[in-house]
Amino acid sequence: MGRRRWVKLDDQVRRQVLRFAAEGLTYEQIKGRIDISDGTIANVLRPHGGVIRPELWHPSRFRLSLDERVEIYVGLGLGRSLTEIAVGLGRSTSTVSREVANNGGRDRYRPFVAHRRACRLARRPKERKLACPRLRDRVVADLNTLWSPWQIARRLRADYPDDPEMWVSHETIYKTLYIQGRGELRRELTRCLRTGRATRRPQGRAVQGARISKMVMISERPAEVADRAIPGHWEGDLIMGKDNKSAVATLVERSTRYVLLAKIKNHKAETVRDALLERVETLPHHLWRSLTWDQGTEMAKHMEFTQLTGIQVYFCDPHSPWQRGSNENTNGLLRQYMPKGISLRGFTQDDLDAIAVSLNGRPRETLNFQTPAERLAELLR
Repeated sequence: MGRRRWVKLDDQVRRQVLRFAAEGLTYEQIKGRIDISDGTIANVLRPHGGVIRPELWHPSRFRLSLDERVEIYVGLGLGRSLTEIAVGLGRSTSTVSREVANNGGRDRYRPFVAHRRACRLARRPKERKLACPRLRDRVVADLNTLWSPWQIARRLRADYPDDPEMWVSHETIYKTLYIQGRGELRRELTRCLRTGRATRRPQGRAVQGARISKMVMISERPAEVADRAIPGHWEGDLIMGKDNKSAVATLVERSTRYVLLAKIKNHKAETVRDALLERVETLPHHLWRSLTWDQGTEMAKHMEFTQLTGIQVYFCDPHSPWQRGSNENTNGLLRQYMPKGISLRGFTQDDLDAIAVSLNGRPRETLNFQTPAERLAELLR
């Protein structure tokens, strides 16, 4: 790896970003203190896994602090010699030399990783949690099943309540992938994460809606829908393929988070109506009480749908995706199977049913780490 080349970003700004990140500040909070963009912050933090987490260990004055490690990192990036860096810190050259050599050398030195390592060495030595083959194999298998680290961690607690060796936190899994992971294994496993990225970064999304006639608004929806106590209330939406030329209809039951997917040939209201009618037939009638949708014109035939099924359709307010929170979350999960930027025309209904089976087999925190399929099975019994 060649020497880093920092040309555009002032080294003082870089120091501030790293220090604020070490204090646990979010991107928005960092931007509030420094006039820079999200992209600039991401570029600074990307070599460190994109993880923003408070570094709480404060060593004695005889050990290097995190601030000093940040200064070493910045100095190396600017091409300064170890002696120049040591003089600036008021430390001996040998201290800086050992610090750099023990933490990857000039081109691989990372202050957060070095600081965590120093903290770990200062305590009683412990083997890495995922060094246990039995635990590591289970985590790898669950990642390959597209479970999130949070789901894996909580399900392990449920499956092995009396075996602490099989417990691991989701942060440990993320850290193993983002910071400690190396080579092909890291590349393969990070593809299994929902985002498919090897860094952590914030996301945002916007939803647009269109006014259609004779809508019954979400404000008129019964209270029983909001508290999720009674099953049979669903949320729905379309996820779009490349250039918005293909789509799949998604349905999520609010109390169980059970998912149904429907292939649609086009966005016409008649097509969507017919596709939803076919999905309704796959479950008992008592599990269909209402459907909440956004204000997309694909639901222009909602009155016909209600007349044929008895299922009342409610519409969200414009630009209010949180009013269909379960569906929005599910659509995010589905992007692991149907990434943005690809055409969805190639997915058959059998393909979509298989994806729904996989998603319904994931444990959910909101279900006390049961799966949607398990919850639905309880209702059917």
